[in-house]
Amino acid sequence: MRALTRWFRRPPRVVWHPEYRLPLTSLLARTGLDPRRPELVVDALEALHVLGEADLLVPDRAQWNELGRVHDEAWLEALTQPETLASIFAVEPWDVPVDTVMDSLRRACGGTILAARTALADKGPVLNLAGGFHHAGPDRGAGFCALNDIAVAVAAVRASGFAGAVGVLDLDAHPPDGLAACLKGTAWIGSISGPGWASPSGVDEIVLPRGSGDDAYHAALTALIGRMPRAALWFVIAGGDVREGDPIGTLAVSEAGVRRRDLAVARALTGLPSVWVPGGGYRADAWRVLTHTALVLAGERTLTLRPEFDPMRSRFRRISRGLGDLFGEVRLDEEDVDALLGPKRERTARMLGLYTRPAIELALERFGLLSQVRRLGYGELRVELDRTDLGDRFRLFGTAAGAEHLLAESVLGRDKVGDDPVLFVHWLTLRHPLGAFRAGRPPLPGQQVPGLGLVREVGELHRRVAERLGLAGVAMRPAWFHVAFTVRNHMQCVDPDEQGRFEALLRDLGGLPVAELSVAVREGRVRCNDQPWAWPAPVMVEWVVPRPGENARISAAKQHSSFTLATEVSGAPAGS
Repeated sequence: MRALTRWFRRPPRVVWHPEYRLPLTSLLARTGLDPRRPELVVDALEALHVLGEADLLVPDRAQWNELGRVHDEAWLEALTQPETLASIFAVEPWDVPVDTVMDSLRRACGGTILAARTALADKGPVLNLAGGFHHAGPDRGAGFCALNDIAVAVAAVRASGFAGAVGVLDLDAHPPDGLAACLKGTAWIGSISGPGWASPSGVDEIVLPRGSGDDAYHAALTALIGRMPRAALWFVIAGGDVREGDPIGTLAVSEAGVRRRDLAVARALTGLPSVWVPGGGYRADAWRVLTHTALVLAGERTLTLRPEFDPMRSRFRRISRGLGDLFGEVRLDEEDVDALLGPKRERTARMLGLYTRPAIELALERFGLLSQVRRLGYGELRVELDRTDLGDRFRLFGTAAGAEHLLAESVLGRDKVGDDPVLFVHWLTLRHPLGAFRAGRPPLPGQQVPGLGLVREVGELHRRVAERLGLAGVAMRPAWFHVAFTVRNHMQCVDPDEQGRFEALLRDLGGLPVAELSVAVREGRVRCNDQPWAWPAPVMVEWVVPRPGENARISAAKQHSSFTLATEVSGAPAGS
């Protein structure tokens, strides 16, 4: 029914490009900022039939001269160096492919320019799924902001003849220091921020205490909206970091409260050109806030996201359906094939008896994994299939710096968990050989080179394979704690007591950095109930069809386990 409704209602004006995804493999793990957020919002809106890919507005990259209207020449030159970008995004220089990172940032700025021009033409709201880089000043960057897209867009429409007043509502949890410096008093800027930050001059700012919550936030928003001047073009930074549980924001607004915020602002700007951008958001599900912003702008006042909804899973299912019978070619017996190709031909390898190499390569292309690998600097990608004692092996190779590298390897087989047939992942490694570990930041246990940042996508591929083969789920035995930590939101230990102890470990020592805790586990410095404890490498499983109550005994094991950390392997536990 909702799909039919789209024929009678104009889709929301949304700007997006695949390049919005920053090619920084360690960004999510180190900062909580998920570079997938823009594409996850697109996935969600398509799954909800609010818009289709054809409805999206596609931006060009901002030109260097457009950036130069706002940013100093020396700063733009500094952005061509990996060290500069690494400091802004809190990653290592090895993790910064400068060309593709700058392509992403310029595309985001181009998106805000396109959104501003479209809003002025339509006299209504336009959402750009990247942007809100309010910490970037004319000659500096900070806080994940290298270029100031709003200031660049204002300068672009001014250069095209727009002479009206500009207003900015900055509803990110942090103050717009860079934006204030770029606009230099030429626009009204209103802001609601959390504590602990210097208030920039020239900003109408309300600072709320930590943990303010919905009521205090909406009282402040009502006051700020009441002070808004008349303006011909508005920019709204609809920050997701105001949401409760955000590790960097401190305002603790509920998800429903954030949507109420967007409704209030949308009503205040009815009939006015407005550009909406996402700003910050550092929870793993920050895409939910931005999706609800899009729903508000689409006039979907009651449609909400189910708590369990997974936009990436929805997209992979949609792509799988689009692939049709790609993996189910007509089967010929050996005599038929011998008659066609001759008995001495090289037989085509099929992974798990089903997938040919060309089919796998095409699927990886359609699911978007190969494009992400190319953006990291690898070309001439190719797949090899063979068989090992444990199962069928897949390997992906790519060329960079004049050499071919192994980028991914997995060994898959059919097995059982209890009486249920599962796809068992015996081995999986994702490798980024162009990366390097800095002194003082040792690799995770078992790591030789950094990862590709594609674990979530590969997990979804495994799930699609299990469904295609009619299996009950996907299972693995993580050799290291950090592997189990990575998949914890989608897989659980088969043994409920092991799951309970795993959750107790996260409860008691989860405040430590994952790398530090994984090393401590490997070194035997973690103790359970004051006894030495070793990582049990438990079997973990994700069922294709969820099973409520599967781990009914988790609570008891969790309650009776207490984890501490010893400073030395043989020393007394220090507590944590």
